[in-house]
Formats: sequence, C-alpha cells, structure tokens
Amino acid sequence: MRIMSASTYPAGIVGSPAPVLSVSPVVLPAPGRAVDLQVRVSAPVTGNELPIILLSHGQGYSHHLSSLNGYAPLANYWAAHGFAVIQPTHLSSRTLSLAPDTPGAPLYWRSRAEDMQRILDRLDEIEAAVPQLLGRLDRSRVAVAGHSMGGHTASLLLGARLTDPEDGTEVNLAEPRIKAGVLLAAPGRGGDALTKSVAENFSFLLTTDFSKMTTPALVVAGDKDASDHLTVRGPEWHADPYALSPGPKSLLTLFDAEHGLGGISGYDVAETTDDSPERVSAVQRLTWAYLRTELFPGDPAWQAARDALTTGPNPLGRVESKQ
Repeated sequence: MRIMSASTYPAGIVGSPAPVLSVSPVVLPAPGRAVDLQVRVSAPVTGNELPIILLSHGQGYSHHLSSLNGYAPLANYWAAHGFAVIQPTHLSSRTLSLAPDTPGAPLYWRSRAEDMQRILDRLDEIEAAVPQLLGRLDRSRVAVAGHSMGGHTASLLLGARLTDPEDGTEVNLAEPRIKAGVLLAAPGRGGDALTKSVAENFSFLLTTDFSKMTTPALVVAGDKDASDHLTVRGPEWHADPYALSPGPKSLLTLFDAEHGLGGISGYDVAETTDDSPERVSAVQRLTWAYLRTELFPGDPAWQAARDALTTGPNPLGRVESKQ
C-alpha cells in the first residue's frame, strides 16, 4: 500500500474515504484548570503530513454531544479525507458536572480558547499518547472549527475581540498558529442584537468585535436559523462574522437550514430540528474543500465544491466571498 501525505492527494478531489482511527480520552494534565483537559484524536490510518483541525463543540441540550464525543459527522468525514481532528471537552460540557460557582461558569468563554492553545502547545504529548499518530502531523497547517458556542471560541482564535466584563479590558486571544477557520452557526454581534436574557446572563457576548478577525475563515449559516433565544435579529445574525470582519472570508448560506445545519452535532440526534443527510453532506464537502484550499494554496477543491453546490435545479445553498 502506498502511504500518501496529505499534500499529495489529487488536487481538488475528495476521493474515497480512508479508514479512521479515533482515540479518546487523551488526557493532558492542566494545572490551574478545574479538571485536566481530555481530547479525542481522529485521523486516517494511513498518510503523513496530516493538517490539523481543532474542533470546538457547542452547548446543545444533550450531554455528550457537547464534549469530545460529539460532532462525529464532521470529525469522521474530515479524518477520512486526510485531516487529523482534535476535539477537546471544554469546561462548559455537561459531562463534567462542574459546580455552578466554578470560575468562568457557565460557558467558560476564555477557557475554551485557552484549551485550543494548550492543545497546540502539547502536540508532542498527544502524539506520544497515540503511537499510530507519531510523526504524522503537519504543524504548519492548522485550522479551527466550531459550532454555535464553539463558533464563538473559533472566532476568538481567529482574531475577534471582546471586552472582559469582569475587568473591562480588551481580550485578544488570536492564535497565529491557526491559519484558517470554519464558523458553523456562530454567534453574531452583541449590543442591541442580543435578547435581554442573553445580555444580562452572558454579558461577554455584548462586546463581540469582528473588525480584527483577519484570519481566513468560512462562515456557515442557515437561512432559517432564527436563534430567537439569543438574538432579536433573526437568521442574518449568524452571518455577522462574515459581514463585519475583513477579508479574506467566505459565507456559505444553507437554504432551509436551522441551528443544527441538518444534523452536524451527531448521528440521528433528537435536538436536530432540521434533519437532512443531504445538508450534512454538503457541510462536510464544502468545509473540507475550503480548508483543503486554504491550507494547500492553489488546490482547486474549494472552487470545485462551490461549482458543484449550484449545479442542478435545487441547490442546497449559495456561497459569497470577499477579499
């Protein structure tokens, strides 16, 4: 069997899925954190020079989807097509059952971003814990992806800013090792766009500022994702990370998609309100293609996926971009 590196896969072609190995929990001791950091690592069983995707979970109703055990439709697909995917269990996960007075509770917005930085700092330990992965990671090609609250985490790592409600300082958690990102149904701007309840209980969202989010990113939003428990602006709120940030950015708007984007958080989960295997497949293909082209400049995968999206009489969505 020929062992291919990620950089030698046929340009622009998704190709057949490879078998995937998935190891969890890999435990990273984390002094000063409420509990040690646990991650899941998924990667193709063959291949070298694997680019890395850090995948941040959201805060849905289910216990285990909001942990390293969630988002299998994305993690498995990306790993089967040449990426190493690393998923942390953030402190906000219900699986940890932390006391409500734990510092940073309930959403741990800062700790979430710091989890991703800790992972990048400790890739040697992760490789040592997963011998099948040893020497196979391409540390120069790192992306971050996140859904819902995970999208907020990803946006901070890509350069978005906010004002810490505890001390009034501007928070800059931009991570230069991350070269591209995917924001899936991520929160938009704060201020008067938020519901009264969110403004009062999650005040860190009030000051979200995308104007310095300069890292290339694909924003994915559903045109039926009203999220009326979060925002008064309706579905267009989830496009704010695209509209209010500088280029280069792309926006994938999925038609008839709600917050679950067809079911990306898990297979056949009850909290998906817009269950659609076809929509999930589109998210899989387009996010893979976007990251493939961003991390391997010149690869035509993204353009090919965009063209395929609009082929036929009933497209699943549309893409727009800005430089």
